[in-house]
Amino acid sequence: MPFTTASSPTRVPFTDNALLKAFAGAFAVIWAWTFIGTTDRANWITENALTILFVGGLALTHRRFRFSDLSYSLMFVYILLHVYGAMYTYAENPLGYWLQDLFHSERNHYDRIVHFSFGFLLAYPMRDHFKNHFQWPNWVCWVLPVEITMSFSAAYELIEWAVADVFFPAQGHAYLGSQGDIWDAQKDMALAFSGAVLAMVLWSAAKRAMRR
Repeated sequence: MPFTTASSPTRVPFTDNALLKAFAGAFAVIWAWTFIGTTDRANWITENALTILFVGGLALTHRRFRFSDLSYSLMFVYILLHVYGAMYTYAENPLGYWLQDLFHSERNHYDRIVHFSFGFLLAYPMRDHFKNHFQWPNWVCWVLPVEITMSFSAAYELIEWAVADVFFPAQGHAYLGSQGDIWDAQKDMALAFSGAVLAMVLWSAAKRAMRR
């Protein structure tokens, strides 16, 4: 069974797609592990509300539109980064602390890694959807993922603020994860935007190289 990309003419349904079944099984196991091992269950539930919407949305719309194997692979990596961050809270993530010690940083940068990954890993699936579901012009499919990444990032920062200050103030500090940086939201948005731009540039360069 070939590994499909956004340019592949056909897509394999879930019932026949061994890779997608492996992703679903691995995610279920890892997600359960993060719930069992979390140090802050209230924060885990808050963070994973978006996980449920994201994964549930993919499952409910699978019959109407199937992403390519490459798109599912990128989304799988991103969602694992997110649920691993939710396990410990982003500001207290062990991998982030290890990187902090390694590079002698002043803060835990795990949240910055995930924000960059939001743009870098999800821009291609967005392009896949626009190209193969809506069949929009090619240039729109390259530009729109970058614009949507920036818009979603801004919306997410507003949601974080609402959760932290209005709806769940008890979990707000852990959920927000600004670590004392007053420009944290702007930096997160810039990283997501940069990740999306980089992804589109790299995929465009790869397509040109393959044509040659």
